[in-house]
Amino acid sequence: MLRLLRDREGVSPVSFRLNAGDEAHLEVRPGDFRKACLFAHNVSGAPVSTLFAEDQRAERRRFFIRCVFCLRQERIWLVVSAGLDPEAPEYDSLANDIFSAALFEREADEMFGLKRRGAFDDRPLRLHPEVWPEGFHPLRKDFRHPGPRGQAGRDYAFRRVEGEGVFEVPVGPVHAGIIGPGHFRFSAAGEPVLNLEIRLGFTHRGAEKLFEGRTAAEALAFSELVDGEAAFAHSLAFSDAVEKICGVKTPEEHLLARGILLELERMYNHAGDLGGLATDVGFGFPAACAAALKEDLLALNGKLAGSRYLKGFNRLGGTCGLTVPMLDEIEAALASALKDFSGIMNILYGSASFMDRVEETGVLPQKTAAELGVSGPAARASGIAWDMREFSPLYRRAGFRPARQAQGDVLARLRVRAAEFEESARLARGFSTALRTAPRSGPVSVEPVEGCALGCAESWRGPVLCWVRLGRDGRVERCKVTDPSFLGWEGLAQAVPGNIIPDFPLCNKSFNLSYPGNDL
Repeated sequence: MLRLLRDREGVSPVSFRLNAGDEAHLEVRPGDFRKACLFAHNVSGAPVSTLFAEDQRAERRRFFIRCVFCLRQERIWLVVSAGLDPEAPEYDSLANDIFSAALFEREADEMFGLKRRGAFDDRPLRLHPEVWPEGFHPLRKDFRHPGPRGQAGRDYAFRRVEGEGVFEVPVGPVHAGIIGPGHFRFSAAGEPVLNLEIRLGFTHRGAEKLFEGRTAAEALAFSELVDGEAAFAHSLAFSDAVEKICGVKTPEEHLLARGILLELERMYNHAGDLGGLATDVGFGFPAACAAALKEDLLALNGKLAGSRYLKGFNRLGGTCGLTVPMLDEIEAALASALKDFSGIMNILYGSASFMDRVEETGVLPQKTAAELGVSGPAARASGIAWDMREFSPLYRRAGFRPARQAQGDVLARLRVRAAEFEESARLARGFSTALRTAPRSGPVSVEPVEGCALGCAESWRGPVLCWVRLGRDGRVERCKVTDPSFLGWEGLAQAVPGNIIPDFPLCNKSFNLSYPGNDL
């Protein structure tokens, strides 16, 4: 690839290195950044997995912009970077050619003040202009809080759909249920929706800023708070990054235990989603059955980890461990869960009215999903058979079978979740069997060293990515978290037009994206 990049595009790398076996780091001159990213995208066909900035003015007198692609056939993460002038940090926008970069570029602009030449959308994402002053970029190292302020006198520029008979229906950010805050603005002509614009950021907590200065162990515990429904996956992505930096090889026992809990996290969330879809069509009985199934799995989590949401079980270099009696409980619970799950699916598939509501509703075409960078079950339901667990030797040895549907509608997303629930149960039982005979040991000691790496884990919503840089003192200097919801919300916005507003709850639940995971 380097030779082709140099020969075709005239790009000479500033540096190139391999990191931890599955990462390739390519640094180029600022003027070559766009060329190198477009080349990587066109050769691999991969969307932008994450794009982010780093403030390294103190160490290297530069801001850095970094764009990450997943080269799936090679099972390598390619990180393309460029150092930018600290006084006037600018780069050529990628978003006109790679749409999956658009939201990331807006984020880097508001958080670091990195300007994009040729950008088509300069609106902020999380720092709402009504209350956030201009010129304050909170992820810069020299940031100082602007202090209490009132209204800034500026408004967010929503896209407008105009024409005879077109009207707008604003919904949220405060909703009638317990879901997180998000503003949904529907443009409709009669019943069909013409356009949906989603505005988020209402639960922005400054999570990435709060990682800075923590020890690796402290930051691991903090990573579990980014998105409570995917606490274990987020902690797994963070620990993966730190273990790569420190050159730690996690023992097989702990890899198996992590695999079991990652699949249990997937199962309880997919069970909850089944109930949510039933609730949204007023189908109370299977919704109640799904709630009971989810509760059984949460209770199992509590017995295994001391936390219903699997917090505190993961460690740097390993886990708290699973005993043989725990494995007995897991296998018994999985057998019971599969039986209950099968009954729920028979009820749903046997209901003509339920099937009528979910079939051909909220279609996300494969091409659109690919261009947006949508991942996880939503992408797999649209024909993109990509699951990051395929990267893992542990899962490959277990004969992992990724789910896939082609229709891209609510029913397809339901079927993907159903297939994943059953596959997760099979995998967890296999991991449990292997763990019974695996050599036993405590977690490997991890001594934090200076460096950076990309950690990853396939959560129930899709891939969680965590870029971590540790300083010389072993403390976190930068932690960029990318939740699959970040790009997934735009997938929802594209799946709704053509449907009627009453079908929005079904579409929304079939994606079931995270507000805090997006807002950070």
